[in-house]
Amino acid sequence: MKKLGTILTPIAAGLMLAGTASAALQPVPTLTDAEMKQSAEIYFDRCSGCHGTLRNGATGPNIAPAKTLKKSLAKLEKILWEGTEGGMPGWGREGKLNKAQIKMLAKFVQIEPPAPPQWGMPEIKKSWKLVVPVDKRPTQPPKANWQNYFGVIQRDAGKVSIIDGDTKKIISTMDSGYAVHILRSSASGRYMYAIGRDGKATMMDLWATPPNIVAEVKISLDARSIDTSKYKGYEDKYVVAGGYWPPHYVIMKGDTLEPIRVVSTIGYTYDTQVYHPEPRVAAIVSSHVKPEWLLNVKETGHVLLVDYSNLENGSITETTIDAERFLHDGGWDSTKRYFLAAANARDTISVIDTVERKLVANIVTGTKPHPGRGANWIDPEFGAVWATVHLGEGLVSIISTDTSKKTAWTVVREWELAGNSLFVKTHPKSKNVWCDNTINKTKAKTLTVFDIDHPTAPPQEITFKKTVVHLEYNKAGDEVWVSLWDKDGAIVVLDDKTRKEKTRITGLVAPTGKFNVYNTVHDIY
Repeated sequence: MKKLGTILTPIAAGLMLAGTASAALQPVPTLTDAEMKQSAEIYFDRCSGCHGTLRNGATGPNIAPAKTLKKSLAKLEKILWEGTEGGMPGWGREGKLNKAQIKMLAKFVQIEPPAPPQWGMPEIKKSWKLVVPVDKRPTQPPKANWQNYFGVIQRDAGKVSIIDGDTKKIISTMDSGYAVHILRSSASGRYMYAIGRDGKATMMDLWATPPNIVAEVKISLDARSIDTSKYKGYEDKYVVAGGYWPPHYVIMKGDTLEPIRVVSTIGYTYDTQVYHPEPRVAAIVSSHVKPEWLLNVKETGHVLLVDYSNLENGSITETTIDAERFLHDGGWDSTKRYFLAAANARDTISVIDTVERKLVANIVTGTKPHPGRGANWIDPEFGAVWATVHLGEGLVSIISTDTSKKTAWTVVREWELAGNSLFVKTHPKSKNVWCDNTINKTKAKTLTVFDIDHPTAPPQEITFKKTVVHLEYNKAGDEVWVSLWDKDGAIVVLDDKTRKEKTRITGLVAPTGKFNVYNTVHDIY
């Protein structure tokens, strides 16, 4: 057993160049205009999410030319091809980039980054498209069990498929933004919203037969997060999406995606008060106790509580809570009062109390926590807990969320995984905790399953022939859906109780995230 509550291994270097301060600088390489354009597109898609558009670093290290020119092109190409144990994918090894692209990208990161374009309200409004007006949409839900539909992301194909969770049939496939990051359901569950890494938000109507796109808008040039208004009286009324570049958030009408307001997040770090030109909006969650959203502002370490109750009068109110820098993803505890957010480059989980509106704790976990939305269950010894996995090491950190206990907001258990992980999942009706091991050269095809009632027992490993990623339960909580991440991919449906395969859903291109309507509406994870 590793020591609880400590940083367990060094943060993996990735392209970090520590210890090379005295190294001679390499000559600045050259690229043709066409190569620069192609390299910039590859970097924006594959690299900027972790290293930043301006390469200042966040989840990944700073890779500005002052750092990268201390490495040879051959060394950079090897890192880009193979990846690192710290969570950086092996773009070549995994078949995402070819050798020519790797060579270009290695040169690109040794050249000063080009100035990224701006994207403000005029551009946002120009991109808005109302495909199906509200009065032309169905007035009744379909006869099918639509709350058990799944939205499935086909990342590299730029598509989202809707799958009937009962019949396991693909009932609709729609063009979305490129490299969709997440899907979120409206409070009623009728609408599903996608946000792509190209900044395009797409709104899908699940009552239509088949489900179709009813509106779209490009809120930025790079984005990761979207959510809706869920508080009583504001159901389906508003949508908010967060930009990576430009760093801002955009509020839209919930039934049309018509843009209402754009707000910049550029500002100062919470601790050193240093100006930062790129504080990106990462996770967004919708509060259950007030009409507001919680937005993680990554680089500056702020959690914004954005009150939307007075939007009709043209006003929003922001409350800023200092948490920790490099905030990324996160989710609710079982009571829906506390928001647990991963400051992954600081190996920390920040806990926000939405009732008292303050930071409760900064909890040190393993290397680069990456919970997705995390997982909640009742531990036989410690009561209510929430868990995160880690990009930087094979570890599950289990945090007590039971405020009646002295152990609250501490790491009470640690489970070792075979590999570095992206997602952890369970369900209130389940006795299992499922983890992938996706960021690992040897264990990426393996799932690890722990027994909630026997937390010290060895876990079970289930291995597939392809890389497996992301887990989601059906509405009933008796099936687990996992993605085989491949060009010729599939969804594997597992029986949660027996842990055996029930069926496969094929015909999907590199499926990644899957989001069950009912579970997403009610924040069940």
